[in-house]
Formats: sequence, structure tokens, C-alpha cells
Amino acid sequence: MSEPLILGIESSCDETGVAVVRGNELLANEVASSVEEHVRFGGVVPEVASRAHLQAMIPTLKRALEAADVDASELDGIAVTAGPGLVGALVVGISSAKALAAALDKPLYGVNHLVGHVAVDLLDHGDLPTPTGALLVSGGHTSLLVVDDIVTSIAEVGATIDDAAGEAYDKVARVLGLAYPGGPVIDRAAQKGDPAAIRFPRGLTTPRDLAKHRFDFSFSGLKTAVSRWVELRRRDGLDVPVDDVAASFQEAVCDVLTAKAADLCTERGLTHFLIGGGVAANSRLRTLLEERLAERGVELRRPRPGLCTDNGAMIAALGVEVVRAGLRPSGLEFSADSGLPVSTVLV
Repeated sequence: MSEPLILGIESSCDETGVAVVRGNELLANEVASSVEEHVRFGGVVPEVASRAHLQAMIPTLKRALEAADVDASELDGIAVTAGPGLVGALVVGISSAKALAAALDKPLYGVNHLVGHVAVDLLDHGDLPTPTGALLVSGGHTSLLVVDDIVTSIAEVGATIDDAAGEAYDKVARVLGLAYPGGPVIDRAAQKGDPAAIRFPRGLTTPRDLAKHRFDFSFSGLKTAVSRWVELRRRDGLDVPVDDVAASFQEAVCDVLTAKAADLCTERGLTHFLIGGGVAANSRLRTLLEERLAERGVELRRPRPGLCTDNGAMIAALGVEVVRAGLRPSGLEFSADSGLPVSTVLV
């Protein structure tokens, strides 16, 4: 039996992604980003994102099919992000996928965006050993998972209780007068700074916090601490050492993320771990996580940086796994779910 040929559509936030995957082979991965349209607002504006998806969807779809050298009639199915994400943005992708599935008479699968960040690694490294731990870090989500089966058994063992790591990066970048999005610019600035210059707080790491939130995250207090430190410097007429602040902030974020990931591996006896999401491209996070997991004999899997950010490839890759597992298509009746839990792989 030939491998499933799946078209994936992603529109959960500010990237319109369409990709074509056959089995674990990525044939095309086209992305149209609306990041530049949000820069002046310092963050994603849902209405602007939705409009950008409407404008980009058909051209991006055409480019993906052309790049894959595939006719839409050849597809075995269509997978689309059903959630979580911005409702208006999700609706554009879902409506497009439903129209395409109905016109072509192809099965449609509404899948989970977060699980897609796990599935995309299969395109680089093949089948996922189980159980595998996973850390998903993005602008909207920070979660620790245990994956027993990528289609039927995923447990979220920890999550952020306030700001996600990516949100904290954006807000700190704004405080420092750096560009949006904050992740890449802070990462670059941090490489020129001293991570030990300022001891910023590590959220939910005291013994009392760990008793209740062992694998959870909190970055709101860290963001506030950075803001107050910078405000006091400016009030006293002192220069703000941007590179040192960026490095110290980043070290605080990465310290907590990697410590809790390593703790999960020890607690659950995991020997394989995966990192995904946009912040997974961060240089310090990757290095520190690899070091701490290696100390525990845990192998780290990391998708290439271009597959960490939101894209259609992750949705197509998950669609392939759903088809391989023989799960029933979603049909045309499902709607966008902004709060879709990670345990719900297929709606």
C-alpha cells in the first residue's frame, strides 16, 4: 500500500501554511506570514491576521501544489488545524479546507495544532519512540507532554499558568525598545550579553511552588521583574545594558524550561525527548536542554528551525499519522475550537 498523500492547512495565528506530505516525505511547504502587518502593534491583531489569511490562502495553496508537482485530485486527504488558536484565523483555514474537501470529494481531518508541533519531527527523524517527552514552546503555548501514541495517547503534564514563554519574549523586547517579534531579537542580543549579569526570578521553582506546580510554568513575574529593573535604571538616569538584560532574561526562561523538562524525564524514566514550537529555534534553549538531557542519558530530537514555527507541514504530517491509524475523517460539521486540549488529536 502506498503512503498517504496529505495536504495540510495551518492558519491558527499569523502564518498561512499549506504543505503536501507523502508518508514522512515533505514534498512542499509554503508559508505566507503576516508578521510585518503586526509589527506596529507590537503583537498579533486577530482581525488583521484573519484578513491576511483570506488574502494569502488561495495563492499559498496553489504554490504548494505546484511545488509538490501534485494535482489536487491525487490527494488522499486534507488535514487542517481545528485548534487551538485565534478563532477568526482558524475559521479561514477550516472553511478553505472544507470547501476543498467538498469540491474534491476527499476525506477531511480537523487536527490539533499543538500535536502538529510534535508530528512535524517525523519528517526529519522518522518514527517517534514511545513513550517520548515533549516540550512545546511558542508565542501562545508552553506545555510539557508525555506522548505514548501520537494519535491516541498524549498527556499534558504541565503548562503555563499565565504568559507563555513567547509572550514574555515579546513583552520584554518591547520594554527594551527592540523589534517585534521579540524571540529572535532577544536571542541575538543575548549572545552579546552576560547571562549572569542580573539574577532575575525563576517562576514556580520554590519548594512550595514545586509541590503544587512541579511541571507548570509562569513567566508573568519574570516579565514584571525585567520591566521594573529597566524602569528603575531609567528613573535614576542610568543606561540600560540591553544585551545583559536580554541575556539574563533569556537565561531565566531557559533555566526553568530545561530544568522542568529534565525533571520530567527523570520522574517518568524517559529516554527520548522532543522540543517543538517557535521558541524551540532559540539557540540557548536548544543548547542548555541538550546538555541537561545528555547528563541523564536522554536523547533529544529537534525539528529543523524552519519547521519549528507554524507551518502546513506539521498539520500534513499529523494528518498522515491519523490516516495511517485508520481513524475516521472529521466530516464537514466541526468548527474552530480556540481552546482545544492537546489530548484531543482529531476532532
